[in-house]
Amino acid sequence: MVPNPLKSQPERVDDPADPRVTDFFALNDPNRRRAVERDGGFFVAEGELVVRHLLQSTYPVRAMLATGRGLRALDDVLPGVDAPVYVVPQELMTSIAGFRFHRGVLASAARRPHPDLATVVAGAGLVLMVEGVTDNENLGSLFRNAAAFGVAGVVLDATSADPLYRRSVRVSMGHALRLPFTRVPDAPAAIAGLQQLGFEVLALTPAGGEDIRTVGSGGRRVLLVGAEGPGLSGPALARADRRVRITMAAGVDSLNVATAAAVALHHLGGLG
Repeated sequence: MVPNPLKSQPERVDDPADPRVTDFFALNDPNRRRAVERDGGFFVAEGELVVRHLLQSTYPVRAMLATGRGLRALDDVLPGVDAPVYVVPQELMTSIAGFRFHRGVLASAARRPHPDLATVVAGAGLVLMVEGVTDNENLGSLFRNAAAFGVAGVVLDATSADPLYRRSVRVSMGHALRLPFTRVPDAPAAIAGLQQLGFEVLALTPAGGEDIRTVGSGGRRVLLVGAEGPGLSGPALARADRRVRITMAAGVDSLNVATAAAVALHHLGGLG
């Protein structure tokens, strides 16, 4: 059986300053990356698993950069790639990325406009809303947990981190590329909008009056979570329908936000 020909034949790159691989320059500089990716309207995915998720998503791939080993690991999906594919030796990959990158493959993809709130939650039974989570790894973990427990869409306030930032996507195991999400300018106003769409909004807080285990499954629900430390804002808490907590052993006052969300989402039965 003759293998399918590649749409884009891999091209060799030998110069770390080659403009064809500009999308992947200095991945170790977060400030530069945020500015470059925001202005350029793209993001970067790393590693075989995440790039596979990207290729199965609706985000248009701009370019791929891989070592020989990384390219071989994607042999089965490369025929479907309709974008330039650049091959570099490991030492050049390190030079371009700015750190010892050993995951074998990088890909850049174009961002898409955020859908409106109603579109993201259309038909959803369980939604995750995030306020003020600025840590990229926490946000990536929230997306991974949301996918695991049947969340149909994620709503982010204006202050939360970028779910398409490279570290967020990696920690999400690629689920940030597949789970619908949007960003809203004002959390309390978005909560009101969700309530008008028929959702009950449950704010997860250590000071909640109800144990999450007593909240039955069913109905259309939003789990609202905030950053570790400051927690949810006063206006967001005031707007929520109910305040729920996770009961813990004495001497432990809180959990990592992604861990807490996982516990709560499991109890709310997004897979039911």
